[in-house]
Amino acid sequence: MLNILHHGGATGVTGSCHQLILNSEHSLLIDCGLFQGEDAAKDSFEQLQIEFDIATVKALVITHVHIDHVGRLPYLLAAGFKGPIICSEPSAKLLPLVIEDALKIGFTRNADLINRFQAQLESQIVSVPYGKWHSVVNDPIGTTHIKLKRAGHILGSCYVEVAYQDAATREKERVVFSGDLGAPHAPLLPAPQSPYGCDQLVLESTYGNRTHPDRRQRQSVLKNAIEQALANGGTVMVPAFSIGRTQELLYELEGIIAGAKRSQWKDLEIIVDSPLAARFTKVYRELKPYWDKEAQARLRSGRHPLNFANLYTVDSHVEHEQTVEYLAKTGRPAIVIAASGMCAGGRIMNYLKAMLSDARHQVLFVGYQGAGTPGRDIQQYGPKGGWVEIDGERIDIKAGVTSVSGYSAHADQQDLLNFVKRMHRWPHTIRLVHGDQGAREALKSELEALYARKGKDVEVVSSEW
Repeated sequence: MLNILHHGGATGVTGSCHQLILNSEHSLLIDCGLFQGEDAAKDSFEQLQIEFDIATVKALVITHVHIDHVGRLPYLLAAGFKGPIICSEPSAKLLPLVIEDALKIGFTRNADLINRFQAQLESQIVSVPYGKWHSVVNDPIGTTHIKLKRAGHILGSCYVEVAYQDAATREKERVVFSGDLGAPHAPLLPAPQSPYGCDQLVLESTYGNRTHPDRRQRQSVLKNAIEQALANGGTVMVPAFSIGRTQELLYELEGIIAGAKRSQWKDLEIIVDSPLAARFTKVYRELKPYWDKEAQARLRSGRHPLNFANLYTVDSHVEHEQTVEYLAKTGRPAIVIAASGMCAGGRIMNYLKAMLSDARHQVLFVGYQGAGTPGRDIQQYGPKGGWVEIDGERIDIKAGVTSVSGYSAHADQQDLLNFVKRMHRWPHTIRLVHGDQGAREALKSELEALYARKGKDVEVVSSEW
């Protein structure tokens, strides 16, 4: 059985990085992500360093471009990695934008260095079509092929099938890395389809202990939450990641506005205050062929789900500061979508500092809030009249706080079980990663019960590091 080393993401929900040891000379790296929230060490710079041996790494395979899966890529290249960076065709367009932003925030603002780094990155990117086998290693020791399949998490996301054959023994092994799996009925993206089968499965477990509400009802839940907030005459602040969640929200809001009968919606400003999100949204528009059937139907009917009349973008920092000040003072009804999704930095922080202590306003969470992040604190303590510390300042939370869980981009417990159940050949070993301990342990129990009902044996590993 092939060995797998975890260099992050095994005992938490960030920092995903997994090394598949093929033989004494070959290995693959699946993702190389940044640690965030409670997963981040006090000495974060030391945690960023690539301290594991990369001499045998023949390729880095990217499941998707969220920062907790690609954020350590600059450090990997700085450590001397020169191999191919394999990803889906949409991810190949999105990855340079993500890494450029990551470089500016945590690495350097030197334009020449950034340009040189980006040139190296783009020279190493190898885009692979979905569903096609791609040869990574083919020599006298062994052969390795990979296949990328749609994961339904964000545009370009994939899970990875690895097919290895030892040249001497002719033994074969199939390993699947789930990356982050999406759930059925997500905006813009088709749901993931299970692979035929595998020997080992590395499975995410973010929501391994939860079941989402009916996702088909999420638009009405979102509409009701926003209307309740707007009744107070203030701004709805939506922390959202620049890629994935922002575009899903715009798609849903366009649907609400298109079907609305009340002028309250027809005249409502939807503000995207994130230059990065605006750039991602532009690329999303260019990648229409990868949208799902429902989104394609909207396009054919003449609607523009990611580019509609009520939508405004804020670009410059000066314009951002003016927007924060104007909305905080006037209480003009508006929806502001700004990064970051867990309130761990970005422009959303200035809105929160200006408006959290004003009862007219509302914070609307539509995604997972990691332990140790300001977003988790606001979500947990806001409804109790508590407070949060932002940039060393204590801010009393008087604004309303609402969470709409149906918008999670992650599969829930039942979706994760179905991913295994719908394989024709079930894995004999499942390694649970990318989840808090409670989520991993709950999913472990359910998987073992699933196998027991079918009279099958399985080893579920939930906390290996």
